[in-house]
Amino acid sequence: MKRSPTSLATFLLCTSLCAASFAAPAEKFDDKFRQLDELLPTATPYRTASGAPGHQYWQQRADYTIRATLDEANRAISGSEQVTYHNNSPDTLTYLWLQLDQNIYKSDSDARRVQTAPSREAWMKPRGEEGAKYEGLRNTLVGRDFDGGFKIANVRSANGAPLKYVINGTMMRIDLPTPLKPGERVSFGMEWTYKINEQKVLGGRSGYEYFEEDKNTLFEIAQWHPRMAAYYDVAGWQHKQFLGSGEFTLEFGDYDVKITVPADHIVASTGELQNPGDVLTATQRQRLEQAKTAKKPVIIVTQAEAEAAEKSVSKATKTWHFKAKNVRDFAWASSRKFIWDAQGYKKDGTNVLAMSYYPKEGNPLWEKYSTASIIHTIEQYNKYSFDYPYPTAISVNGPVGGMEYPMISFNGPRPTKDKKTGELTYSKRTKYGLIAVIVHEVGHNYFPMIVNSDERQWTWMDEGLNSFVEYLAVQAWEKDFPIGRGDPRDIVGYMRSASQVPIMTNSESLLQFGNNAYAKPATALNILRETILGRELFDHAFREYARRWKFKRPTPADFFRTMEDASGTDLDWFWRGWFYTTDAVDISLDNISEFTVDTRNPEVEKAWAKARKAEEPVSITDQRNASMPRRIDTQPELRDFYNEHDEFTVTNADRNKYKEAMAELEPWQKELLAQGKYLYLVDFTNKGGLVMPLILEITLKSGKKTIERVPAEVWRYSPQKITKLLVTDEPMTALTQDPYWETADIDTSNNSWPRKAVPSRLELFKAERKAPDMMKDFNAKLKTDEKEGKEDAKPDGQPEAKPAVPPANGAAAKQEAEQQPQQPAGKQ
Repeated sequence: MKRSPTSLATFLLCTSLCAASFAAPAEKFDDKFRQLDELLPTATPYRTASGAPGHQYWQQRADYTIRATLDEANRAISGSEQVTYHNNSPDTLTYLWLQLDQNIYKSDSDARRVQTAPSREAWMKPRGEEGAKYEGLRNTLVGRDFDGGFKIANVRSANGAPLKYVINGTMMRIDLPTPLKPGERVSFGMEWTYKINEQKVLGGRSGYEYFEEDKNTLFEIAQWHPRMAAYYDVAGWQHKQFLGSGEFTLEFGDYDVKITVPADHIVASTGELQNPGDVLTATQRQRLEQAKTAKKPVIIVTQAEAEAAEKSVSKATKTWHFKAKNVRDFAWASSRKFIWDAQGYKKDGTNVLAMSYYPKEGNPLWEKYSTASIIHTIEQYNKYSFDYPYPTAISVNGPVGGMEYPMISFNGPRPTKDKKTGELTYSKRTKYGLIAVIVHEVGHNYFPMIVNSDERQWTWMDEGLNSFVEYLAVQAWEKDFPIGRGDPRDIVGYMRSASQVPIMTNSESLLQFGNNAYAKPATALNILRETILGRELFDHAFREYARRWKFKRPTPADFFRTMEDASGTDLDWFWRGWFYTTDAVDISLDNISEFTVDTRNPEVEKAWAKARKAEEPVSITDQRNASMPRRIDTQPELRDFYNEHDEFTVTNADRNKYKEAMAELEPWQKELLAQGKYLYLVDFTNKGGLVMPLILEITLKSGKKTIERVPAEVWRYSPQKITKLLVTDEPMTALTQDPYWETADIDTSNNSWPRKAVPSRLELFKAERKAPDMMKDFNAKLKTDEKEGKEDAKPDGQPEAKPAVPPANGAAAKQEAEQQPQQPAGKQ
């Protein structure tokens, strides 16, 4: 740190310059604070510039009546549906588009044809090194032969007349015999069948799981019927092909669904059960009624009852009837293995029955935590958005690791069974992973099942926003909850990485899916809440967004504009940096200069200068000459005035000059000179490109620490380099930028003065020069299988399995993103 005196004139000039934070030359100017006008769509009568729905806002509606049958033996579904489509748009439609998501399982689907290997390096790794996985190769080979996809038949109008239709990959166009005018509705029907995928083999957001031990199957069924594609003001028809990552964009409507399953199955479903007397026993109905007002979960189907059901397969069937109002999708699950528990939760505008369905393989974990996690989710999400409006909320344990639908979610974590003892135990990671994934998937009821964003286009609008609220919710579960996304320190590894794309990238083109769509937007919103807006302003604005767009379809512009409108803060710089670029936060504290105000008093100033002179290092020559005999010491008569006085001696002329100068000053100027403040000019460089607030921890000589928060607008005149003036009452001994790691700064080594060494550990290893011994390996005793006594070694010359490509649909990336905790910085 440099410390130098300055004159009053220089100090006053310094003060005026500090208002501009000592901006860099104009030629380096890059306006990080320019508005997003060139990026955001122009406001319309449908969507206002404030981010709210306009006075002419409209959205389509689709109502469904469905009858379906589950063929357990052949693992297939057949069904028929009647769709009533309401044209609430100002446009006349000559055709309709539907989503056929099961077509992703066709062997020639676009998702499979565009499949690539993860990397050449993974395929070419030497034997013994971890490369591609067995599961990936199995997925590829089975997918080539699996007869998947919808078989559509009998597409007809309401009066039974055949309708012309064309199937294009995962989309289907129905040509209308007469144009559908604004305000009109049209009804049509069709029949369909498809084979259900084995989820652990082919992946996906639904499918079946087979349990070899008891020869039973658990079905999680979604994307199971042709659904209307969305038509809206911003995009028209949203009919992008389903490639696996970009999820679903759907219309709200009412569902009337009857599902025929084996008589010994229990069905969990979107909506409310209409015929409990036909499908439940009297005891089950009594337990279900008791659960509505219970203080803890009530077991509707016990583990003993589920285990008894596993022992035989009913040839009879039962039909479960469900109705759901104002939902954008419908999913269900069915198995004779299900244990079922439930508990009611009622507060303010919420009156919901929380329910969990799981096989015995899920206990003891699921019985303890699943339903409690559902209720916790609703309680917490209601605080940050709106009251949960649906009558049920369900968590199902099955093959799908984590996936959401209205009122129902599929969640994967379960205990591990010891192969020798049969004991079921679970790790800490599994426990908190289950709680977190249930919070996340049930939370999706709010985003996007109710705040109905376009998932096919913008994954972050549902996954990122939901991950952020999940981060808030799990903190209310217990202190130091170990899994979640949102803490800035956990995103820095990703922010350092090279293979990034902006958050505002189409869902199918995302790199590092979990970090981009989940972690980065969640972290950005946490920083916006904690560091930039503060909790009060942020929470009000976020609730306003959720309530404005409840049961409507927002776009990114609506979110950005609402957050600014409701918080009263211009945040265009924030959205631009965090969402439209891959810039990182790296603010370097480069240099500090200390100033104190020149009092003009020669008694004070010359004493100060003399003290600074005394602090200078003694030259090596003077050190070695310290004991040298001096003539002046042996002949003191040679001394005169200049031996007694130096340049620091105060003269009468100095005193007179001071009196004259003080006489010219106003009283407030004299007071300013007498304050004795310490002034520091601090240079900061924005190395990462992302402008952010400065959070400065100032340590004073007395040990006192203070925090000074400087808004991001400090960079408005020069986004690359600024100089900031700090004023203290006593000398500063240390300064730290971002002391709490709240801005996701990717290099904290340049954040402190004095610089701090970064501690680490050096591992030492023995040098090994062991040569391969093929003769010894050849003569090694063959291991035998413990159960069958068969040789477990491969015959000589049998080829090793080649590394495999990832599953054909992108659900694996989503499920991995939702189940895995975010890794600490530098480990991603």
